[in-house]
Amino acid sequence: MPKIKAARGYELRCKSWRQEGILRMLENNLENAEKPDELIIYGGSGKAARDWECFYAIVDALKNLEDDETLIVQSGKPVAIFKTWKNAPRVLIANANLVPQWSNWEVFHELERKGLIMYGQMTAGSWCYIGTQGIIQGTYETFAACARKHFKSNLKGKIVLTGGLGGMGGAQPLAIKMNQGICIAVECDRKRIERRIKAGFCDMVVEDIDEAIEIAEQAKEEGEPKSIAVVGNCADTHPYLVEKGFKPDVVTDQTSAHDELNGYVPAGYYGDNVEEAYELRRSDPKKYIELSMKSMKEHCKAMVKFQKRGSVVFDYGNNLRGQAKKAGFEEAFSYPGFVIAYVRPMLAIGRGPFRWIALTGNPEDIIKTDKKVLELFPEDDVLRNWITLAEKYLPWEGLPARVCWLGYGEREKFALEINRMVREGEIGPISISRDHLDSGSVASPFRETEGMKDGSDAIADWPLLNALLNCAAGADLVAIHNGGGVGIGLSTHAGMIVVCDGSKETDERIKRVFKADPGLGVIRHADAGYEEAIELIKKSDLKAPMLK
Repeated sequence: MPKIKAARGYELRCKSWRQEGILRMLENNLENAEKPDELIIYGGSGKAARDWECFYAIVDALKNLEDDETLIVQSGKPVAIFKTWKNAPRVLIANANLVPQWSNWEVFHELERKGLIMYGQMTAGSWCYIGTQGIIQGTYETFAACARKHFKSNLKGKIVLTGGLGGMGGAQPLAIKMNQGICIAVECDRKRIERRIKAGFCDMVVEDIDEAIEIAEQAKEEGEPKSIAVVGNCADTHPYLVEKGFKPDVVTDQTSAHDELNGYVPAGYYGDNVEEAYELRRSDPKKYIELSMKSMKEHCKAMVKFQKRGSVVFDYGNNLRGQAKKAGFEEAFSYPGFVIAYVRPMLAIGRGPFRWIALTGNPEDIIKTDKKVLELFPEDDVLRNWITLAEKYLPWEGLPARVCWLGYGEREKFALEINRMVREGEIGPISISRDHLDSGSVASPFRETEGMKDGSDAIADWPLLNALLNCAAGADLVAIHNGGGVGIGLSTHAGMIVVCDGSKETDERIKRVFKADPGLGVIRHADAGYEEAIELIKKSDLKAPMLK
């Protein structure tokens, strides 16, 4: 298949920048894809379009879409175009949504084989993926919070053991290094390691776990931040390290454990023989799944043993615990998920991921907006530290982009300033998006909504309301997905895009979308009883009729 690359420059192929911006976001997904020939962007099987025929049909539809029409995409297939309103979304997407009783991998795979459905992960099927940077800021924030909580400082002199260097997990080595720590990341696919090293997200690769431990311990003695990738399989290396008596300071994991067939790779397969695993996946999926589940059980067992020996252990949202419990390991949930352990206080006040992409491909547009966001929020030391580190460490992947975490009120303020800069010719058009992992856009009992204060972990009304509200507010693209990083039936989540074309009309859409999108997250947490959310509502312009 041809290599897809996002268009650059100011020449339009569509009727306006709203459609053009969405098209470039779709192309940028493919430019940064893990398996572009298969349309798989990241996360084992997260795709941008159902197949190549659908992809080219989407491209053609966007090129011809009028300014008052809306393209409907059902699981990666463009199924309709309707006349709506100029301020309505240009694209509406629904990916992998199944009626609850049938919302499981078995039914999904059967429908997928028939060509009727597609797994969209989070930002893959909603065309918001921006490469490894898209997750690295949240990963940086998580490890920083972990360090503050457990070590009262940063990760200097601390060894973090993890697994998975795919589209999500590939952010870990650099995020840990940016927190001054030492990362040992186990990955079975050498190509993924090479990609992270080439992009500057990981320092080095070794073939032997003992060599990696030796290098890490030397770096620990010297207080030197370092990231080491190991060609191996976590289901092999982790039990071995437990038996050996090695005690990492922190243990987590970002293998694609959410998908036992198209994500996780069973024990014994890595490096030179990993292709054999991929062939077994195709030839005997039943046996492959059996081996995967057994391997995840052993992988999780080792993590629990690390915890019992004093390591800080947390689940990084890939449902390894859920899979291990399903495989018969009753202690799988002994360690907490990352949201409940470190992130929820930020989500409760509407603080979450805000990402922006330079649609013309000019890196200077991002540098100028970096400077602007620091001017707008001079008291935010975490933001200043992040932007400084990002400019130092992060390479451009595809269209130049940046991500940071901003709270309720801050997102609207910054987005309006970006649109003003576009209007006055300081920068080219910018697309603004976010991860689906946000304050009010996801229901995921094993991840973002684990352990909610009022027990509302599994209530999926909130992400659906989030999508509906973003439609009403005038976002350019709105998407609703099932599964995300934890698997079919275990999560409902929504995404959105707003294209800043500099127009006054876009100012009005920004005022509504960037108030409603994070605002509903604050409302959701207040409804669950979080005091910080309740206090924010009382002193802000948010309205909650039942709040006392």
